[in-house]
Amino acid sequence: MGNVAVSLDGIGKKYRIGARKQTYKTLRETLMDAVTSPFRRMGQVLRHPMTHSAPPSESIWALKDISFDIKQGEVVGLIGRNGAGKSTLLKILARITEPTTGSAEIRGRIASLLEVGTGFHPELTGRENIYLNGAILGMKRAEIVRNFDEIVAFAEVEKFIDTPVKHYSSGMYLRLAFAVAAHLEPEILLIDEVLAVGDVHFQKKCLAKMEQVGHDGRTVLFVSHNMPAVTRLCPRTILLGRGGVQMDGPSYQVAGKYMNSDVGTSAERTWPEQQKAPGNDIIRLRAVRLRGVDGRLAETVDIREPIAMEMEYDILKPGYMVVPHFSVHNLDNVQLFSAVDTDPEWKGRTRPAGRYVTVAWIPGNYLAEGTLIVGAAANTLNPSIMQFHVTDAAAFCVIDSYEGDSARGDLPDELHGVVRPMLNWTTKYSPGENEYVKIHNSYEVVNRDGSRIP
Repeated sequence: MGNVAVSLDGIGKKYRIGARKQTYKTLRETLMDAVTSPFRRMGQVLRHPMTHSAPPSESIWALKDISFDIKQGEVVGLIGRNGAGKSTLLKILARITEPTTGSAEIRGRIASLLEVGTGFHPELTGRENIYLNGAILGMKRAEIVRNFDEIVAFAEVEKFIDTPVKHYSSGMYLRLAFAVAAHLEPEILLIDEVLAVGDVHFQKKCLAKMEQVGHDGRTVLFVSHNMPAVTRLCPRTILLGRGGVQMDGPSYQVAGKYMNSDVGTSAERTWPEQQKAPGNDIIRLRAVRLRGVDGRLAETVDIREPIAMEMEYDILKPGYMVVPHFSVHNLDNVQLFSAVDTDPEWKGRTRPAGRYVTVAWIPGNYLAEGTLIVGAAANTLNPSIMQFHVTDAAAFCVIDSYEGDSARGDLPDELHGVVRPMLNWTTKYSPGENEYVKIHNSYEVVNRDGSRIP
């Protein structure tokens, strides 16, 4: 336990819903109630001896039996659907709310960014709020002064640093709040999904800063729906669902499970009953599977690795030329490509009745990161008639490596596009300014293994 920064043991949080909202009283009203309430209760009992109390309000558990440890220096993602309890858990860790059951042990100075402008006083200027937040975090004035200029520059609010923050836009609020939380050197940093408020430029700055914080050996718990950001920043991710921990492990595996469950499908889909399977009396689809290079079902795949699309089907009537084909599209419903069976073994041939398994491999360093959905279909020819078509047969999540040997190279920024192929690149250098002709004339095209392309 010596190197554990956060330890949760059986954390639960119960909320009452439908309860009458309690109003806050002044100190004078509270003291008067304390004096008069015994007599008031006695009068009520004498007047209404058989009065029943109001029915209890309904309760729900936002969290139940949450237990896990986070080591010092770990950067951990926390994901789950809306209502899974992510923000409630962070509020417990930030000591904003107390758990109903269980205990949370935190070792280290903690900073939280759970809402835009958390801890800011609207009447104070940006400068004053930096010092106030630093004091709340337990920072000495000298430490705040040392980091002040860097905070202001990061937040890009130099012109408004002496303006009360109540006049700030939500973006300015966010930039300053994040800058304070990240630069005042907390040992534990809690970040909720507030980065969605900022623009793309600032999101990149925040992600880069969080990456630096993790490399500096500080502990980060990062809540986000941005799976590429989670898998990039966090080696480990915890998936919350129905108030409990559904999965805790390597980010690419946990993100794959979450993304596939979110689209309602997974790496395998089967139709065990032939009469209910897609198709007709000519052909029936029995299964669609996605497999990695080890042959196992693959809900996630490293962007550098190939993945196999497998279609299992029954041909019930012989004598037909059958052409299976796959389609792949992303969550924006943009189709990446279609792939048609070109196996020469069956090209132009009719097929006998029986069970078939057709496999097509997607090469590594071809797809872009994100969740992709695979559709499966089959046509008979002469004439071409589609016999079945399932648009969302299976799904998998592509995770980029950020190790420099994928198609993104050393670039840490977000890359757009539906595919991300690994192209052959060559660059020639000459220290002179007039060497272009020499370099251009020696230009050659080579394969990845170094051999020349004629």
